Amino acid sequence: METITLERDGHVLLIGLNRPDKRNAFDLAMLGELSEAYALLEEDGDLRCGVLFAHGDHFTGGLDLVDVGPAIASGRSPFPEGGRDPWRLDGTWTTPIVAAAQGWVMTLGIELLLAADIRVASTGARFSQLEVRRGIYPFGGATLRFPRTAGWGDAMRWMLTGDEFDAAEAHRIGVVQEIVDGDPLARAREIARTVAESAAPLGVQAVLDSAHRARLEGDAAAAERLAPEVARLFGTDDGAEGMRSFVERRPAVFTGR
Repeated sequence: METITLERDGHVLLIGLNRPDKRNAFDLAMLGELSEAYALLEEDGDLRCGVLFAHGDHFTGGLDLVDVGPAIASGRSPFPEGGRDPWRLDGTWTTPIVAAAQGWVMTLGIELLLAADIRVASTGARFSQLEVRRGIYPFGGATLRFPRTAGWGDAMRWMLTGDEFDAAEAHRIGVVQEIVDGDPLARAREIARTVAESAAPLGVQAVLDSAHRARLEGDAAAAERLAPEVARLFGTDDGAEGMRSFVERRPAVFTGR
């Protein structure tokens, strides 16, 4: 059975974690397949947004330590050649991800959410960054992103204890942006379709580039690019289409050019 499912929905790529009998715990095969899926999302010009979700009752129970532990301890990368790091620690990205989480959202699952751009969770979702209770620490980006997202105190409250928290707390501290009753996938797909169908692809890419630049190089470096970049966008086909649609009072039809 494939550990990752892929489905195209127009310009949206649905990426499904698919080891439900193991609570979607990540083994080496699953890490490799997810890496390849993220590479596809970033490299295929027809894709404008991704949705990360999980089959079954749980988003993920974290790592399958019996399978993955020896590789991690040896320092060997679990990602195949040509793949991308699903925790997005290997550079900047141009294609946004909307994540939908339910049930258990453990360890690397929280880090997958933090690496996504927009996160939705079910009301019953349960979260824990419990690596310190296994003798290790979060190594998928939580130490970088959790304090930036939630603030130092709230991030350390959960990373240093490994305690479990609920969806309401995840929403309060910014780990998720929305909470929904039932399956969060429908809402994540709705958001992704809005990005893919209503927003100009070049504009979306420019937003991500500017935000990444501010984070990596500082606000001044990002500010220097604001005026030149918007001038460039006005000169594109999509920029012209955006102006026409405004004047003609109709939805824009963007081509990514």
